[in-house]
Amino acid sequence: MKYSVVTVSFNSAKTLRDTIQSVLSQSYPDIEYIIVDGKSKDNTVDIIKEYEPKFNGRMRWISEPDNGLYDAMNKGICMATGDIVGIINSDDFYHRTDVIEQVAKAFQDKAVQAVYGDVRFVNPDNLDKTVRYYSSKNFSLRRFRYGFMPAHPTFFTYRGYFEEWGYYKTDYKIAADYELLTRFLYTHRLKSKYLHLDFMKMRLGGASTASIKSNVLLNKEIVRACKENGIWTCMPLLFLKYFVKVFELVFTKE
Repeated sequence: MKYSVVTVSFNSAKTLRDTIQSVLSQSYPDIEYIIVDGKSKDNTVDIIKEYEPKFNGRMRWISEPDNGLYDAMNKGICMATGDIVGIINSDDFYHRTDVIEQVAKAFQDKAVQAVYGDVRFVNPDNLDKTVRYYSSKNFSLRRFRYGFMPAHPTFFTYRGYFEEWGYYKTDYKIAADYELLTRFLYTHRLKSKYLHLDFMKMRLGGASTASIKSNVLLNKEIVRACKENGIWTCMPLLFLKYFVKVFELVFTKE
């Protein structure tokens, strides 16, 4: 099967090389790589053009204004021609070459409709320093009401499900990924498979963890996502997840 990997970028010149190279280095042969750039002002596009020939026709990209991260993700998925779609952000990278190969092995089971795994958050100044390990191992559908979801950047599923059930909702500011996973996994009950595999390294940071204000917004949007998908929750219930997150922190170099 053909796999489409989508990266959204905007002024990502400092980190994009790592992302692109990690996709290029994957051992699985049938990968289509799509980059959706939001009209960057730095040399992001120059880097894309530099790497394009190395993909031998397997890279497609655009650079144009968009209406935010989730709009850009939707553009990339709409551009995809692969059977299976996954997303890797422009400041993340696969630190192993067999990620897509392992995902492809999981999808050989025709009963599997989605796959997800684990991620490592790393220090931006020391990519060998893991500061948090996000494991999706203990995820279950009932945990959506507590604000938990599988690691979104590890989520792969059939492109046809986006066409059937919709894309990322662009009126969400932070939690459209949460809403989409809730919709796909809870509402439509995709049969998913967890891989005990750390797919990628993610530089610590991001919109949902930037400030107290953004965390409040995140939780409000999670409540909304649950309500729209028939799950009861409330803000006090969501705050319980922060006690669990403490145990994801890793203080030793790995």
